[in-house]
Amino acid sequence: MTNASPRPNLAISAYQHLKSDIIRGVYAPGEKLLMSRLKVRYGLGIGPMREALSQLVSEHLVTAASQRGYRVAGMSVQELEAIYDARAHLEGLVLELAISRGDDEWEAEILAKAHTLAKVMEINSADDMLDVWDARHKAFHSAIAAGCRSPQLLQARKALFDQAERYRHLWLCQTVFSEDALETKRQEHAALIKVILARDASKAREMMLEHLMTPVPVIKQVLRDRGLV
Repeated sequence: MTNASPRPNLAISAYQHLKSDIIRGVYAPGEKLLMSRLKVRYGLGIGPMREALSQLVSEHLVTAASQRGYRVAGMSVQELEAIYDARAHLEGLVLELAISRGDDEWEAEILAKAHTLAKVMEINSADDMLDVWDARHKAFHSAIAAGCRSPQLLQARKALFDQAERYRHLWLCQTVFSEDALETKRQEHAALIKVILARDASKAREMMLEHLMTPVPVIKQVLRDRGLV
């Protein structure tokens, strides 16, 4: 007699699905998250949904008011600029450390992830295109960051990345479906790799800062166009 497979953690499932919907704009900034509707949409009880909402409050994607329930956190240009500024400077530091600590295997992994990212145009479905390009783009930058060999810095990097997700999604929708925008990104990545392999830490940090801040003007315009700020 074989043991039954373990039941999935319902709170984790609720958290993952709700977070994805918030990032993708299924719920608008400031929208009230009614427990009755959440239970129906995700097919889960109050307990798992409350756990999921509490986790999202800690990640600043949801706000909680005493006796007033939960709402999707607002979005603002000020928050956008603050998050991206922190991300860019931390990524620059991580990159400098990676260049000083990374080995040949680290370099090979960067090149492998860049090659995979460059082949994303072979995907036909629009939805798959966005998801796959995003995943491969994250993997490319994570491969670069991994060379710093600091779990603490990488954890801080992930936390800032998570805070930026809603804003990044707006940028992705403007970028992934534009061949010109993708070509610009390919050129930026190629130039960055060249400097990294040359072990020019100062130049690489400067380029990384510029690279990570380029989405900000695009996101600002989308926020304004959609009346989100």
